[in-house]
Amino acid sequence: MKSLKDILYGVGLSAVSGSTDIDIRAVQFDSRAVQNKDAFVAVRGSMADGHKFIEKAVEAGAHAVICEEFPEQLLENITYIEVGNAKKALSVMASNFYDVPSRNLKLVGVTGTNGKTTVSTLLYQLFKRAGYKVGLISTIRIMVDDKEYPTRLTTPDALTINKHLFLMNEAGVEFCFMEVSSHGIDQYRTEGLNFSGAIFTNLSHDHLDYHKTFEAYRDTKKKLFDDLPKKAFALSNVDDKNGLVMLQNTRARKFTYALKTFADYRAQVLENQFSGQLLKIDENELWTRLIGRFNAYNILAIYATADLLGLEKIETLKLLSELENVDGRFQYFISKERITAIVDYAHTPDALKNVLDTIHALRTGNENVITVVGCGGDRDKSKRPVMGHIASQMSNKAIFTSDNPRSESPMEIIHDMENGVEPQNSAKTLSIEDRRQAIKAACQLAIENDIILVAGKGHETYQETNGERVDFDDFKIVKEVLTSLSK
Repeated sequence: MKSLKDILYGVGLSAVSGSTDIDIRAVQFDSRAVQNKDAFVAVRGSMADGHKFIEKAVEAGAHAVICEEFPEQLLENITYIEVGNAKKALSVMASNFYDVPSRNLKLVGVTGTNGKTTVSTLLYQLFKRAGYKVGLISTIRIMVDDKEYPTRLTTPDALTINKHLFLMNEAGVEFCFMEVSSHGIDQYRTEGLNFSGAIFTNLSHDHLDYHKTFEAYRDTKKKLFDDLPKKAFALSNVDDKNGLVMLQNTRARKFTYALKTFADYRAQVLENQFSGQLLKIDENELWTRLIGRFNAYNILAIYATADLLGLEKIETLKLLSELENVDGRFQYFISKERITAIVDYAHTPDALKNVLDTIHALRTGNENVITVVGCGGDRDKSKRPVMGHIASQMSNKAIFTSDNPRSESPMEIIHDMENGVEPQNSAKTLSIEDRRQAIKAACQLAIENDIILVAGKGHETYQETNGERVDFDDFKIVKEVLTSLSK
């Protein structure tokens, strides 16, 4: 139990009805989770307005209601708090309820269009190998040192974040690496967190269904850096044209990394092959099993972050050489017929191009590249024809199929992708609605030494259609099909 007055510390209050000198069992924003003596925060979301559920929350036992607009009837035994922004209030309250857990460890946020999961996950692995207790909050999972918790959002809600940061405090975790999405920033899920550092990977076309303009998307990412304290570090990829923009207004210590331009941390790709790549960092050579130029950037960001957090450079290089690919990020399998199947989370135009560029850099020229790709439903429609163009332009055969159609028609999504195909590439494309059949077709078309890329879903082990999730694992399916064809 905690005092409501303490939980509200730092929240801008517009009006108060009732006493704040009461004990609260828990903070909730879902009325269905409310129990006796809880505080209910009425958040306005894209799907539902929490203000409509205030009465239900009170009936369930809520002793306090935090909202942007008081209900018509105020009950005498309930405390009502009016705030200007309930989402922001929820985050600050969540942090206070769990005793501001982010200040008891070094929390590093990773933002950008691509590379967030790889950078945050491999930083977690590297610091674990270095002997530290470490936390991770990512698209794939939440880790409290060695204990794993599932997650469905790149940046979870504020209560989930602070609850697991509190568990990290109890477990003695010293460092936590966290993916920070533009949605999470815009919806104030990271409000009230004390970041020790932030990393910018890159910025390209994504989430314009939500942010409407690229500038709004960029400026939302930038807010993570704008809000950093003076003692924190801000690390930015300045090969990206938005890299310096991220650093413009930050109070934090500024550091840069790059492969092509002058920067505080630089790397050079010496060799690149399917078994890995040879990099030169700080005049030292490093062999890594992570493939491609995009992973060279990821490795350099990890190296720089480890240095900024106090790890010895030589030890960091040794540990980097031991790291392996993150699930669904250029994860590959070679069949008995020497057919290489690659599964990657590439779900943006830039990520798809990066993966195909990497494949072309590794191939001898005699292999066919067969790409299976789809686009998610209820998401940015403007990137669909661009994805279709890239896949058809850079592949010998492109198969358009379903990703997570959600509430949209799979064939309408596929038609959007087809609209980006130039006439000279149309003969190279196939459209197969069923994703399993599309993967099977790619495997049947492939001959010895060919390369199959299955893009878009990566680590996801489900497919979502009309609110229903069914088991679906790209890597497992492509491996099963190729193995069965080998018999």
